[in-house]
Amino acid sequence: MSEMKHLRVPNLEHRNFRNDDFWKEIPAWANVSRGEFSDHLWQQKNAIRKVEQVKKILGDKLDDAFLQDIMDAMHVVPMNIRITPYIFALMDWKDPANCPLRMQFLPIKSQLLPDHPFHMADSLAEDADMPVPMLTHRYPDKALFLPTTICPVYCSYCTRSRIIGGSTETVEKETYGANQKKWDDVFEYIVKTPQLEDIVVSGGDAYMLTPKQIRYIGENLLKIPHIRRIRLATKGIAIFPMKVLTDDAWVEAVSDIAKLGRAFGKQVVIHTHFSSTKEITKWSQMAMDRLFSLGIIVRNQAVLQAGVNDSIEEMVQLTRQVSYMNIQPYYVYMHDMVPGCEHLRTTLKEGEEIEKAVRGTTAGFNTPTFVCDLPGGGGKRHVASYEYYDEENGISVWKAPYVKPGQHFVYYDPIHKLSSEAQERWSDANIRKQMVDDALKKAGIK
Repeated sequence: MSEMKHLRVPNLEHRNFRNDDFWKEIPAWANVSRGEFSDHLWQQKNAIRKVEQVKKILGDKLDDAFLQDIMDAMHVVPMNIRITPYIFALMDWKDPANCPLRMQFLPIKSQLLPDHPFHMADSLAEDADMPVPMLTHRYPDKALFLPTTICPVYCSYCTRSRIIGGSTETVEKETYGANQKKWDDVFEYIVKTPQLEDIVVSGGDAYMLTPKQIRYIGENLLKIPHIRRIRLATKGIAIFPMKVLTDDAWVEAVSDIAKLGRAFGKQVVIHTHFSSTKEITKWSQMAMDRLFSLGIIVRNQAVLQAGVNDSIEEMVQLTRQVSYMNIQPYYVYMHDMVPGCEHLRTTLKEGEEIEKAVRGTTAGFNTPTFVCDLPGGGGKRHVASYEYYDEENGISVWKAPYVKPGQHFVYYDPIHKLSSEAQERWSDANIRKQMVDDALKKAGIK
């Protein structure tokens, strides 16, 4: 009994799920019934796609200065907006500047920072590792299939903002929807590449594939003998759980493919994307109850973001709550070095420290691995597996010996989080180059 005194009793708040009529606080939706709000078709029809809608929906709850801040941001960010009523209503409109949900989906100019000098539109070099259109093949036995560039929401921090979210004032994009002919070219490549066993179906978002398309993709992949695992990637469960609850045709298509996979001795799972406990309500739990009852495994991948989930308390709570819903925490990513996101990035040191704190708070299989997806296409590496890390100047050097042997990769902390002296050094291009060269030398790279 004396040993029990040393055990830390966790906060049990993760077992409570918000279930009030929160959307009725939004003036335009004050008279919307729970039944209407629960319907996936209503959610799709009433999605916010233009800044003008924000003012119309919120009325006097939004002051003109904040509206102008949003409008100013839309002139410079690489993503358009698309937000489900579910997420929009969950935003804290009493303090929108500091709301974790608003920060993820509705940028404001006053919070934006200059992009890092070494930012890249395609930070992960997905296009460079693309043997056929729509397919990135980087790891020996795994490939990433991007059958569409359409999503139910557009995240401000999207790593594929170069192709997703439609063209903006600053970025011209070649977006695409479903194209069966190009999909067939992908399947042909996979058939001819026997080392492949694992296919991630992403985009865009698998939520936006029709039931017929899900069956077509799933059946074609499952009938390839060497394919053993399929992952359907969607943020939908986090930002649009109503689809799982009321779009029976879509759920049945996913369930049928999962059953077919089991009949073949293969695995079909969903990878979703909760990054904040503020996204989670009773609808989230009910959606997961349905998927769990169908035997569908769901895993979570979050992105570490400043002001959203970069505290120990929030990350522990997020880990516990998704676990409680029968979602297995899988990854927490360091933010990619893509444009328009510098204000959301954290330092590598912060990622290391948060993982140290999370590890041990719950079972090991329910503890996410914190990773850095290396700029330039080195793939995912554990946050502490760098060859060298210059914390003072925010420069980390990495190798990926099995993914790309003989190459090195460099990840950079956001400059505004460094000391004033380091920020001054970064302002000089010559000193900047010398700092990187010194880090490479200390990492044993000549």
